[in-house]
Amino acid sequence: MNSSSSTGAAALLRLDGELNIYRAAELKPQLMQALDSVPQLEIDLSGVTEIDTSGVQLLMLTKRRAQALQRELRLTNHSPAVVEVIELLDLAAYFGDPLIVAA
Repeated sequence: MNSSSSTGAAALLRLDGELNIYRAAELKPQLMQALDSVPQLEIDLSGVTEIDTSGVQLLMLTKRRAQALQRELRLTNHSPAVVEVIELLDLAAYFGDPLIVAA
């Protein structure tokens, strides 16, 4: 399940479950709408249990759209599944967020 909250100019969107090809089409409008409505969006990835290349592409699209709209986007609380895929694809620098990996 996804949840969101908003405080003035910022919004928090929590993604839960699978972030894969089967959910990308469902999540895309939610992410785009969130970006359109606030200047600052934080996406909490702690509940993501699985992510594939479609999920990564969706996050990349969200980042590009945020840049085009001059909005701030932060990816936070990366789950182990997200960390694994972002490290495998060497995308940490692309997203510009520090990934904290537990030893």
